[in-house]
Amino acid sequence: MAYFETDTGGRVYFEHHRAPGLPVVLIHGWGMSGDYWASAVEGLLAAGHGAIVIDHRGCGRSDRDFTDMSIAAIAGDVAAIIDRCDVPRVALNGWSLGAAVAVAAAALLGNRVAGLILTCGASPRYVQGDGFPHGGMPEDVLAIAGAITADRPGFFRALAEGASGEGASEAMIGWVERGFLATAPRASETLAGLATLDQRGLLASFAFPVLSIGGARDAIADPAIAGFAANCAANGTLLTMDTGHSPQLENPAAYNEALLAFLRNLT
Repeated sequence: MAYFETDTGGRVYFEHHRAPGLPVVLIHGWGMSGDYWASAVEGLLAAGHGAIVIDHRGCGRSDRDFTDMSIAAIAGDVAAIIDRCDVPRVALNGWSLGAAVAVAAAALLGNRVAGLILTCGASPRYVQGDGFPHGGMPEDVLAIAGAITADRPGFFRALAEGASGEGASEAMIGWVERGFLATAPRASETLAGLATLDQRGLLASFAFPVLSIGGARDAIADPAIAGFAANCAANGTLLTMDTGHSPQLENPAAYNEALLAFLRNLT
């Protein structure tokens, strides 16, 4: 494990798990941390793939007092950490808001990207807009900051229940809840970026394969977003899993199988 010093002085935590095969960069969802990729890392290493796991600004073990908490800034951290790890090519895997980060990072990395996985992604859009009838409304996203301030433990408890999936154990819900509660006070600024995010043109410009994984019972990201992303990408594939918002937590064996199958087609 290590820390990357950003040009503004804050530190971003990352882990570089080395292995001979194509490394996968795992980018977590909003308010979480790289810890929630543990089962995916285990599956990747067992199959001979490396993994780079990053905690967003204000999340996990990264510093909490960044002034720039934007999706673009986090994507810049991802690209810089890949440079520091000195790996020539990678696959990017973004979960939830992390999918928007992955798409933005892919644009920075160019031909160093072998493939892209969007896991219950908030990309190319998260809210409704012109030509995009999926998801909620921008004002719903912008209202979240006030809801957190009004009742931080209550809000994150409900969010953890939604992110853990139907029938999740108390252990799972509690684990996810602790991740949310540890986020920085300004983390809602990152989430607010989803109110205006539009990566349709960017996603359509990528020539590399894109796997869009949706959860059929996802209560946080409209499952239709995953299908739209797969159709938007020039070389996209949709995989719908019988899970909620966190397939890598709810059914790690099936998720790892799908991830490794995608990677085999890249190498």
